[in-house]
Amino acid sequence: MDRRTLLVASGALAALPSSALRAQGFPSRPITLYCAFPAGGPTDQVLRAFAESASRTLGQPIVVESKPGAGGTVAPIALKSANPDGYTLSQLAISIFRIPHMQKAPQLDALRDFTYIINMTGYTFGLVVPAGAPWKTLKDFVEDAKKNPGKIDYGSTGTGTTPHLAIEEFAAKAGIKLTHVPFKGSADLMTSILGGHVQAASDSTGWAPHVESGKLRLLVTFGSKRTKKWPEVPTLAELGYETVSDSPFGIGGPPGMDPAVVKTLHDAFRKSLDDPKVLAILDRFDQSVIYMSPEEYTKYARQMVDAERVTIDRLGLRGTM
Repeated sequence: MDRRTLLVASGALAALPSSALRAQGFPSRPITLYCAFPAGGPTDQVLRAFAESASRTLGQPIVVESKPGAGGTVAPIALKSANPDGYTLSQLAISIFRIPHMQKAPQLDALRDFTYIINMTGYTFGLVVPAGAPWKTLKDFVEDAKKNPGKIDYGSTGTGTTPHLAIEEFAAKAGIKLTHVPFKGSADLMTSILGGHVQAASDSTGWAPHVESGKLRLLVTFGSKRTKKWPEVPTLAELGYETVSDSPFGIGGPPGMDPAVVKTLHDAFRKSLDDPKVLAILDRFDQSVIYMSPEEYTKYARQMVDAERVTIDRLGLRGTM
């Protein structure tokens, strides 16, 4: 390259925004992505599919590391001490908008502690029981629970998670009392119900393979409409309980991330939404694509903080953790 060409090139680089200059070499090493639920569960499997796909676009590995606990908030809380350089990311479950309202001393602030990069999908939730349980329908379950208040227990993926609060809201509307048993995630919960340690489980589709194999029976789902995979199973709403729980989740980073780095990460994960391998695993767990850009995701976060405050107050759960 001669001196004139070098000067022209240098001038072109100088004309670029500083954020674009900094992002030009990103990523130059592996990225860590925290999963908010245990290894081996449906969330872990879905995130690994996204990470593998996005890593091909980025040219660097994305290492998924499980940090379960506290209703899916342990992983995002870890971002608070991370460098905002784009090399440490976390799954952001909907519980980050809810659990701070339940805590006497909130551990996070969803409007200040994160950079929202992309929302990609959402869960399908349902209530399952062992195939040998006496309840063939949700009506059977409710009738038995009314006769035996507090004697039927159910597991969920943690206190304050959507599977927990959806059942508590349903139980209140059905006039029944159930005993809640929290777990760290789907993998632990499925092991417990299959082992006969809890009588029912409220969860995302970690139960899907066991329903398909005939080991578990799906009584009801919590979405706004029946699922594609189990169209014969009714929703809570259509049975008259007016409880709808759709739970989008995505990926975020520490606050103060470079917008150019955010765009690089967003574009890689956005491309993964068209990857047949990713779509296949979403279909396996009956999860749909729910895409939000950084701007849309940030706006959604503001809306959800307010909406979850109303829900927690309605259920009388403020300050209970």
